Amino acid sequence: MSQAATTPIAPEEGKSLQLRRIVIGALVIVVIGAAADLLGWDLRGWFDQLWDTITGISLGYLLAAIALKTLQTTATAFAWYAILRYAYPAAGFRLVLACYAASVALNGILPANLGTLMLLLMLTATIAAATFSGVLGAYVVQKIFFTLSGAFTYLYLFLSVSGSFDIKFEFVHENPWATAVLLLGGIFLIYLLIRAFWPRVVKWWDDAKEGGAILGAPRTYFLRVFLPEGVAWLASLGVMAVFLAAYDIPVSFDTLMRIAGGNSIANVTSVTPGGAGVNQAFNVASLNGVTDPTTATAYSVAQQFVTTAWNILFAIIMLTWVFGWSGGKELVSTSYVDAKAKAAEQKAVRAEKKEAKKAAKAAARNA
Repeated sequence: MSQAATTPIAPEEGKSLQLRRIVIGALVIVVIGAAADLLGWDLRGWFDQLWDTITGISLGYLLAAIALKTLQTTATAFAWYAILRYAYPAAGFRLVLACYAASVALNGILPANLGTLMLLLMLTATIAAATFSGVLGAYVVQKIFFTLSGAFTYLYLFLSVSGSFDIKFEFVHENPWATAVLLLGGIFLIYLLIRAFWPRVVKWWDDAKEGGAILGAPRTYFLRVFLPEGVAWLASLGVMAVFLAAYDIPVSFDTLMRIAGGNSIANVTSVTPGGAGVNQAFNVASLNGVTDPTTATAYSVAQQFVTTAWNILFAIIMLTWVFGWSGGKELVSTSYVDAKAKAAEQKAVRAEKKEAKKAAKAAARNA
């Protein structure tokens, strides 16, 4: 161990360093504000709306929502850590928590869940011996619980909420037989695709199974992954319950399942940051018969504003604590550039395959 690592920093030097960081942080905020003004971003309006939302809710509800949101993020991050630690012993909890908190915050402000792709890249870059395919395998394992809970809430929503189909699925009501034919045809198409691509899936899993090695220890997986994710899911329902109570909307299991299902579909079907706008539409439909549309919209906007603001603040705190201000900023910036490049690359590959299929069909017709 080097002398520099073992020599404590003098109190005066530590205070000077802390003051310098505060000054630099303040300057960064001023520069961001100036840049936002030049680019036409209405940050002041956003903060005004956030302040109005926060002051419209009692402090008790606000603190309870923040505590539950922090528990949700931390429990999910612990599940990620358990999966990655099993595959890569160098993985540390604080590091994984910082990266996951950053991805949660970024998914609230970036479209199409780009923050999730950034998470995979950040984990690959910061965990020794980790590979992208291995981390992708860990992502598949991490998604098992949330896929099951999501399927449950989807089913509950479609079976219990009148009007949930009407937002984007009017075709289902108006053409039930056509819908049945499409579903059966879709299942058959999926079967054909699985048969065609299964060898590639097997090859991919050979590369990625290192990250999902924890599935080989079912008890460890259940205790360290499935159970913490269950806690995270319950905490997410708790956040909804707190905001519902803050707006005097009756809280029940039925209401929570409606909102959870609507939010899940909104995040899947929307390309807007955090499902903004679409979330509100689904929340109003989900709360139909429970409260009036104005109150439902106010609840939805308040929850999205407060949780997004807290996610950003929590991510900044964790990134600064683990990587330092400059290191955290560089990690996020690099991951964002790489994520955009990888997303563009995947889009280009899909376009090439589509064009190749069109060309093959045209050649077959002309033959």
